[in-house]
Formats: sequence, structure tokens, C-alpha cells
Amino acid sequence: MNEVNKTLFIPLYGKSKISKQKIILDDPMAEKIWAEEGFELSGKSKTKWLAYNMSMRARIFDDWTDSMLKQDSDALVLHIGCGLDSRCKRVKQTYKNWVDCDFPEVIEARKKYYPESGNYKMQALDVSDASQVKNLPDAKSAIIVFEGISMYLSHEQLHKFFGALEEKYSSLHILMDVYTEFGVRASKYKNPVNDVGVTKLYGIDDIDAVFEGLKIHCIAEHSLTPPELVNQLKPLDRFIFKMLFTGKLYRKIYRLFELSVCS
Repeated sequence: MNEVNKTLFIPLYGKSKISKQKIILDDPMAEKIWAEEGFELSGKSKTKWLAYNMSMRARIFDDWTDSMLKQDSDALVLHIGCGLDSRCKRVKQTYKNWVDCDFPEVIEARKKYYPESGNYKMQALDVSDASQVKNLPDAKSAIIVFEGISMYLSHEQLHKFFGALEEKYSSLHILMDVYTEFGVRASKYKNPVNDVGVTKLYGIDDIDAVFEGLKIHCIAEHSLTPPELVNQLKPLDRFIFKMLFTGKLYRKIYRLFELSVCS
């Protein structure tokens, strides 16, 4: 796998580690896959603080996906940049059509662990090539899970990709985490993806400006460290985690946006 693809092992490790503790995220598939595919991580990638953070992020995306499916059970779910994640198994709501998308080599690796079914498929997709959107399944509305991927794409690439999605689907419900420009600068010193060789990242300060000219607009900003999840940590860990990830400085680095296009 290339350097960007290797980043999928960082959240996989974190989810496996925290799932074993029976807090925040129940993810037996992460435990299984990490046991078979994992390798020695170094530096920030293997800290328990990042593991907490990655697990909380996954749980937030899970809960949001459930809430969107509850509102629109007929929607197509597209998990873009799915890696080896098991969200398709963790969500509680029934879905009619779910497609996990990633680079061809990642999809090939997924097939070892995730069998396709009538309502679950996997599809190779390079987000940097917006023309590939036309190959995605047809639907009236789509739920777009865009976790941990925006920072590897330029503003132009994001605009073209989401423009293609907007053209294909009448309604879009999107959840997307982003680094800020300050976060990208800070990442030269603190970002765990550096441990697997990634050096080029992109930040967003004005989310609506990225999608200028499209119908997509931001409807909400969500916390990446909600109290109900932070409070599941042991007292000392909770105190330190709050110092690292819940202050104003963290929001200046990393943010979570919900976007929408309604028919």
C-alpha cells in the first residue's frame, strides 16, 4: 500500500485497542483485523490518547449515520475512504443499499474480511478523479460518510468530487472532518500520519468557500469529543484527554461539519 493507504491502520489500531476495553466503541472486527494485519506503529500513532480520539470519531460518525438512516431509510450509504472499517456492521439501523469505497488495493484487502450481500457492496473509487462518481449506484438520496479523508485532497479536488455527487444525487447528507490551515501547519510536528510517511496535507478554514457555486452548504458543526464519550474514560485519563483534545486550541486544529443538499 502507498503512504496514504497505510494511514488506515492508525484508526484501526485505535479502534481495536479501545474496543478491547469495552468503552466508547464496540468493534470486534477491528480487533480481529488488527490481530491479523497489524504492524508495529511508532510515535504518536500508538498512544492511548490518539486511540481514544479515533474511537470517539468513529462512534460519532456511526451515531450520525444511524440518525440519517432513521430519517431516510431508502438512502444509499456511501462510506468514502472506508479503509478496513466495520461501520457497515456497527450501525444499528437497517439499510437498503450500502457501498464501501476506497482505492482498489484497499478494497481487495477488505474482501478478505467483508463478504458482499444484497444490500452491501464494495467499490473501487479514487476521490481525486471526480469522473468516477458516475460509476456509483443510482439513488435519489445519498448519505456520505467522509471520515479522515478530506485532509488528503486539495480544495479543487473536493469541489469537483462533491460537485459530481451533487449532480448525481438529488439529496445529499454529508459528515466530514477537516483540518484547519493552522492544523496542517501544526501537523508537521504533531500529526501521527507522519509516522507512515504522509507529508502533504490540506486544511480548510471556510467550509462554505470550498463548495462555492454548489448547492452544498454547512448546516451544523459537531463536537469531536462529546462529553458522553469523554466521560467513559477513567478519571485521570479523562482529565488528561480533556487537556489535550477538548480545549479551544483543538478546535483551531480539527473540526467536524455536517453538510446538506436537499431536493
